Amino acid sequence: MNKSETLYHFVGIKGAGMSALALILYEKGFQVQGSDIDQYCFTQRELEKAGVPILSFADENIKDGMTVIAGNAFPDSHVEIQAALKKGLKVVRYHRFLGELMKNYTSVAVTGSHGKTSTTGLLAHVMSGIVPTSFLIGDGTGHGVKDAEYFAFEACEYRRHFLAYSPDYAIITNVDFDHPDYYKSIDDVFDAFQSFASQVNKAIVAFGDDEQLRQLKVDVPVYYYGENDSDDFQAKNIQRTTEGSKFDVFFKGELLGNFMVPAYGMHNVFNALGVIAIGHLENQDMTLVAKELATFGGVKRRFSEKKVDDMVIVDDYAHHPAEISATIDAARQKYPDKEVVAVFQPHTFTRTVALLDEFAEALDLADAVYLCDIFGSAREVQGEVTIDDLGTKISKGGSVISEENVSPLLDFHDAVMVFMGAGDVQKFQRAYETLLGTTRKNSM
Repeated sequence: MNKSETLYHFVGIKGAGMSALALILYEKGFQVQGSDIDQYCFTQRELEKAGVPILSFADENIKDGMTVIAGNAFPDSHVEIQAALKKGLKVVRYHRFLGELMKNYTSVAVTGSHGKTSTTGLLAHVMSGIVPTSFLIGDGTGHGVKDAEYFAFEACEYRRHFLAYSPDYAIITNVDFDHPDYYKSIDDVFDAFQSFASQVNKAIVAFGDDEQLRQLKVDVPVYYYGENDSDDFQAKNIQRTTEGSKFDVFFKGELLGNFMVPAYGMHNVFNALGVIAIGHLENQDMTLVAKELATFGGVKRRFSEKKVDDMVIVDDYAHHPAEISATIDAARQKYPDKEVVAVFQPHTFTRTVALLDEFAEALDLADAVYLCDIFGSAREVQGEVTIDDLGTKISKGGSVISEENVSPLLDFHDAVMVFMGAGDVQKFQRAYETLLGTTRKNSM
């Protein structure tokens, strides 16, 4: 069967990884379609631009001869998966399909509890500017390049899905306790990363300040990156400005060059170090690596900003205390003279109750804090914790706002308003932008 005759149907095509994989197969010449909920998701935009059909869930979508790729969020009891099984069609889970796809390339996996998407985006940008590279990023971006030599992709640790992968290289950004609906403890999380690391074929590049990563025991070399003398890849002479961050990079004491990344927060310096390390291990020209780093435009929903009236409005996917801290740090680097206001929507009840104190501590790094009701998930629609439980622990405010009434946010002028969350926090942002534009216009 040639490519034009092969039809892949994606169950849950609007998922971040699924939409990216669909785009890769489409660009490689395969027929692609998919189904999902009718609610708009930002990941569907690139699919629509490519002309990939997006259908509503229904068993009649499943036709003879298809290969069905099933999103990990959907059980075997899903109506379309059941229809495919009854027809005797091949049904492959997303992570399994990806594990097979990468065997055709020199593959670089990016994983970690936080920072996967930003680092994968940076890696894909840099490598694509130097050598033909296909990539899959967790913001829904995917690109299949003809005759690509490399494949850069985001590897998710949830439910140990990344154990389907045996990449040539891995960048591991950190190991932290998250997904408490699945993982029992930090030791359980580390066990998953240790298992994944043991499947890497050539080398691992890992963040040196992470205590868990320093305990990795694998048969391939582990190169640590950071700003300390104990790190193999070390950033020195770091200059953080409103334009981004500049720094020198040394490998085992040898200067590799001076680099600049137009992104904010120390976490982006470290992300860049991981990418530089991969380039060095693959003998890439560091001058070209530096050139590509300097033109990085960021990824979707990671410190995405716009200006409305006198306010800077930031949209960010941060939904864990470590990510919140990093996002606020980035805001203070780029806008050192502005007040930073955090608007946060917790994602899942289990994560909120497990990290309640850590969320409060991170949010208090802002100058003022507003909260939105907890966003559940397909796995959990209610829990034993409420948004008020978090609000009482925050010293910088913690008032709860609704989509119907975001007027308390109008009290701020010439400030940075940071909307954070992995649910639908954008609806609060849209309500605020509408109210802001109307109110300020009428007051002129």
